[in-house]
Amino acid sequence: MSTGNTDADHIQYITQLLESKSSAKQKTYKHLLAAFKLLAKESHRITNELKKKAHPDDKDVTIEFTQNNEHEFQVKLAGDLLIFMLHTNIVTFDQEHPVMQDPYIKESDINRYFGQINIYNFMSDSLKFNRVNDPGYLIARLMINHENRFFAEGEGQLASVFSNVSPGPITEEVLNALVKLSLAIAIENDLMAPPYPQVKFITLYQKMEHTPELGAGQKIGFKMSFEGPSPGRQQK
Repeated sequence: MSTGNTDADHIQYITQLLESKSSAKQKTYKHLLAAFKLLAKESHRITNELKKKAHPDDKDVTIEFTQNNEHEFQVKLAGDLLIFMLHTNIVTFDQEHPVMQDPYIKESDINRYFGQINIYNFMSDSLKFNRVNDPGYLIARLMINHENRFFAEGEGQLASVFSNVSPGPITEEVLNALVKLSLAIAIENDLMAPPYPQVKFITLYQKMEHTPELGAGQKIGFKMSFEGPSPGRQQK
């Protein structure tokens, strides 16, 4: 848009943006909310199914589903805690991201705007003992656009199964598979003890205030598939 254009031209340009980009973002968010509700429903159902079928010897190995609010729920699997979070902002990607080379994305500018659902893996003890410095790892993120088409980035099979923009709208079956793959990835990735020199010395404050976190392990690093393998990550 040239700066020499008339006021009417400016109004027309803004109107076009509202009718295209802003409208597409609103549609995207509505699809995102609907998908998140279905994702919570499937997670709850899978959690109940696991409770019926899994019979660990230790009764402290618990399986729980908790709906925190409209934008967040969590699934606890023994020592792992998966937190599913809906991000309220609609985003796009820089030109270096592989999805930007998809022919569908190039068809129309508004196809490149996505809403996102992130799945983080924490150690359940991090919340139990309020270890605020413990990291959580992004193991998957689901991206949905104004036509309810989607793709996902993540670890393991998630890196390839849903890496391309889907030819059609997201389905309950896809969300079911996403939950199961995410749960499996969380359990497969073990804790790694911190290097000995890192925990060789502690402060009195750590001893008095953070006793439960001393020597706590960290999840073997996760990294989004398009970024390449994480340094030092243990291969299964």
